[in-house]
Amino acid sequence: MKKILAVYSIAYFALLATVLGLLYFYPKLELHLMLNSYHTGFKDTFFKYYSMLAEWPLYVLALLPLFWKKIEMTILFALSELTGGAFLQILKHTFSFDRPVSAFENYNDMMLPLVQGVDMHHGNSFPSGHASTFFVFCTCCALILAYNYQKKAGEDDRKQWILCSLLLLLLLVFAALGAYSRIYLSQHFLSDVCMGSIIGFITPCLVFYFGKNKILELSKRIYRK
Repeated sequence: MKKILAVYSIAYFALLATVLGLLYFYPKLELHLMLNSYHTGFKDTFFKYYSMLAEWPLYVLALLPLFWKKIEMTILFALSELTGGAFLQILKHTFSFDRPVSAFENYNDMMLPLVQGVDMHHGNSFPSGHASTFFVFCTCCALILAYNYQKKAGEDDRKQWILCSLLLLLLLVFAALGAYSRIYLSQHFLSDVCMGSIIGFITPCLVFYFGKNKILELSKRIYRK
């Protein structure tokens, strides 16, 4: 499991290192304009609705494994989202940073691109809850996928390893696009989605590492009844 999961983890840390590099070398407001200045009608519509996946569709998707008696995915997602969400809310209300639309109000020489029809938020910017939810969901999927791969295919099946690796990378792309959508819509800065992704990545890993046996046991008990 560790070998196949390393594909997802290494790719995530490479992405995280790139983001941290950008945060180090560029001022916050300048970096935000660099990342979301290239708007088109298609991207406006795409990211507007893509971002909404973290508001309820991902929660519905997390319930679908119940129909295949794979409740461990649902339990893992629920525990991770609750744990990560609690920590995220503590940080939001502790720092209470301005959102981009408020931060740019005092800079008349900087025009902030906005997407029509998006309800803009003004406070509690750090960290991003949407980014956290995207990464919680995808990391939970990655953990369950890696666990089932080890259980069924084994580490020496090259074709299955390649397929599983591609799926893990697609999950990371899915989560990264969700995080970027918050920057594109000017709902969050890069630092906000970066911290949200860290919470969304670490929380499921910790929950799975310390509670894997209990989660699997609970899943079996529920379906025995």
